[in-house]
Amino acid sequence: MTRTDHGVVRQLFLSSRPVSWINTAYPFAAAYLLTTREIDMTLIVGTLFFLVPYNLAMYGINDVFDYESDLRNPRKGGAHGAVLDRRMHRITLWAAALSCLPFVVFLVVVGSPLSWAVLLLSLFFVVFYSAPPLRLKERPFADSLTSSIHFFAPAVYGLVLAGAVWTWQLVAVIVAFALWGVASHAFGAVQDVVADREADISSIATVRGARFTVWFALGCYAAAGLVMLVTAWPGPLAVVVAVPYLATVWPFRNVTDATAHTVTRGWDRFLWLNQFAGFVVTLLLIWFWFLTA
Repeated sequence: MTRTDHGVVRQLFLSSRPVSWINTAYPFAAAYLLTTREIDMTLIVGTLFFLVPYNLAMYGINDVFDYESDLRNPRKGGAHGAVLDRRMHRITLWAAALSCLPFVVFLVVVGSPLSWAVLLLSLFFVVFYSAPPLRLKERPFADSLTSSIHFFAPAVYGLVLAGAVWTWQLVAVIVAFALWGVASHAFGAVQDVVADREADISSIATVRGARFTVWFALGCYAAAGLVMLVTAWPGPLAVVVAVPYLATVWPFRNVTDATAHTVTRGWDRFLWLNQFAGFVVTLLLIWFWFLTA
């Protein structure tokens, strides 16, 4: 492999946000495994798909179409995403499509028409969150909801693919997960207010303002915790997961557009906070596994 090839691979690696791979692979794997109670090829292939290719598509497409904003954004270039050289744009789009293709073909072959629809919708939102003509990330509130879909859709897909029986408690879990995703996107958008405005990019934060968006995130995190109280045991214990998120966002409740960049301090904690949340959720899922065995 030449030095140029190494550079391309590195850019694609950064663009896929490796620190966030688990955030999409885990929901699928947990949902599928808890439904089927067995490890099979579909679980392995699906988990690998949502681990890397799905994230390369989601974040890579975003980096291509957010290029002008990313140039003005000092937090880009590491865990928060790559600032892709223009020469990488076409390569990234092709890499995203080609890496997803064999996994999607396999999942279509082993799936049902309903699972095809869920997978298609998941990929639709992955593409058109960033890509024109829809570019949903520039439609306030729709941007946060679409971003949330990126993370709870793998769980929904895993449940449908595995043939889960839907109950209102299970729906409540998905709703809570969706609210968490909406809150996380909204809070993350606050730190980019200046860069997005300079690039003429609309978002919930640029349109409604930094302070409103922080309070909106607080409300969604609180609602996510409250919804978990009506889920099947031991689901209600997951309300504790909302607490550190609320504690992280609360200090920024009076942030202004001019000081929105300070929110990055809180956002950086999410890299560790998500690990804690994942640990607690894993313990609860193991408990649920034994209770329902």
